[in-house]
Amino acid sequence: MKTRHSARWAAACTLAVMLSALAGFAAGGANPYERMAPVAQYLMPRGSEIALARSAAPAAISDEATILTLDSQGYQTAVRGSNGFTCLVERSWGALFESPDFWNPKVRVPICYNLAASSSILTYTLRRTKFALAGDSKERILDEVRAAVARNEFPSPAPGAMSFMMSKDGYLADAENAGGHWHPHLMFHVPKVAGASWGANLPGSPVIVDPRDIPEPQTIFMVTVPHWSDGTMAAAH
Repeated sequence: MKTRHSARWAAACTLAVMLSALAGFAAGGANPYERMAPVAQYLMPRGSEIALARSAAPAAISDEATILTLDSQGYQTAVRGSNGFTCLVERSWGALFESPDFWNPKVRVPICYNLAASSSILTYTLRRTKFALAGDSKERILDEVRAAVARNEFPSPAPGAMSFMMSKDGYLADAENAGGHWHPHLMFHVPKVAGASWGANLPGSPVIVDPRDIPEPQTIFMVTVPHWSDGTMAAAH
């Protein structure tokens, strides 16, 4: 009975925090990122973007990786690598469609895909970027992604697809609890599957999954790691 009461209390506290956050957001007025900012605000100096992209993974990986950088036409190959990995800095439109930061021009998400992810998951990023730079609204991008999925234009995650997100210099969201970046972590990309199949989000499990829907044909499981890509320790998770 005590355990059941504790679970109910925890659930009530979680709901209270969520409602409080929603109320605070509503009181704060309209989302400042309702629409896309001028494209120039999403761009970076080439050298800075290359360095930030490399920071997604340990140097033993990213130093030999292919590096993509963004210009007004989309992602371009800035450095050709030799180990099959692809590192880049994703922008805000790679977020969940319900995210208030979907058009936040400050967002910079360093990520480094392994060979399997480079041949499959990277396609999702490139397609969303194409839609965003064409001036499509968030709603239209979502419709286009769903239509492309229905036409089987997105490949399923290749077996073994994973990515590194270990940069302490990324900026994922404005939310105070995000602190700009989150915890260093690895991501595992698999075809759509229930989180329970990986033991995700269970007490004591290191595996995390966001239960919200991703329109692309993947489920992303995350596992945090104790240090950043430069070897420095991260704050306790």
